[in-house]
Amino acid sequence: MPTAAESPPTKQRTILLDLAFLRLWTGATASGLATWALPFVLGLAVFDRTLTATDLGLLLAARTVGFLAAVPVAGVLADRHSRRGVVLWAGLASGAAAPVIAAGLGRSVLLMAAAAAIAGAGQGACRPAYQALTAEVVDADHRQQANAAMTLAVRVTTLVGPSLAALLAVFLDIRALLVGIGLLWVVAACVPGRGERPAAAGAPSAPAAGAGGASFVAEFTEGVREARRHPWFLAGLGALTAVIATGYSATGVALPLVSREEYGTEVVLAGAMTAYTAGALAGALLIARRRPRSPGWAALTGLAAYGLAPLSLVFPVHPGVVMAAYAVAGIGIELFNVPWFTAAQREVAPDKLARVSSLDFLLSYGLAPLGLALIAPAIDAFGPRAVLVGCAIVCFVAPAVAALVPSARTFSRPPARDDTP
Repeated sequence: MPTAAESPPTKQRTILLDLAFLRLWTGATASGLATWALPFVLGLAVFDRTLTATDLGLLLAARTVGFLAAVPVAGVLADRHSRRGVVLWAGLASGAAAPVIAAGLGRSVLLMAAAAAIAGAGQGACRPAYQALTAEVVDADHRQQANAAMTLAVRVTTLVGPSLAALLAVFLDIRALLVGIGLLWVVAACVPGRGERPAAAGAPSAPAAGAGGASFVAEFTEGVREARRHPWFLAGLGALTAVIATGYSATGVALPLVSREEYGTEVVLAGAMTAYTAGALAGALLIARRRPRSPGWAALTGLAAYGLAPLSLVFPVHPGVVMAAYAVAGIGIELFNVPWFTAAQREVAPDKLARVSSLDFLLSYGLAPLGLALIAPAIDAFGPRAVLVGCAIVCFVAPAVAALVPSARTFSRPPARDDTP
């Protein structure tokens, strides 16, 4: 019998047997492999002294700048034009940038930085377009399973991308690996098919974005207004941004520091990151088939679980405790991500979905570098223990505050009240 907390799962054919979604999933997986492999391959160039560590930092910063610049532009273009077209041109741009990075290796860091910015722009443009294209390709009843499959692809590529690059590096040089990354982007660009855009309620099936020659700023502002129509979205986005800016920063900066100084080994660092990814895989598999009756509260509870990660680093504990905390954090983040994406695809007006998704990525992931930049000075000023406690408190409190918003319980707007007699 189903528990009171969740409705009984419905038997349904796996979404990966749907050809249209399989094509989309394959493209997203290829883009994920390319995304995670590039920093690792460039790191190999530092290892063999083709690049310096400073050069690597410049290239990764250029890629991040390109990503952040492209996300809002892609959101507008994907609502104004074909989402499939945005995926195509974004993937081709990243695919063309990879061999340019290879050509500049050992010759021109500026050329490599410009190409890295283009690669980041292609990556950033794909994110809201893929999110909106999923809503076109998959019907509403199967979107939670589809989003779980998409996030599974992300987690698997996180593990496989660097490992595959390391294996291939035994047989191929770095330039060949960079060209291979470009080919992965070509797959990401060309394999997904065209979806059928649903119409917004009370709107024609063709998107209204861009009608009348509206400016980019006006169209993006229209997406912001759409986001403001959904209090649960604003609350959840605020909580997600806070958790990423603090909890993820603790993972990126404090975990290596604690692993070295408290445990004297990199095993804790590697074990915690592996446990986190394994937990995320388990969380995606779990949420693919479970539908809590209060999906918003369940998702925000999962997001709050990330607070266990920095909390496990506050006091010297057995390494297994740290790894277990990161595994639970990984489970929790996917218990949030999948319902979050599914709710946006369900609740947001279809002709504004890409813009709202771009706002999501721009704020949640766009502020992550700021958190990374501030946490190291904060540790120097206040000590790692105080900073980690602060990060944990933010991770616990921000989702709890978001849960107080009435519509956050279900991640949906309440139905309009009919006051007519």
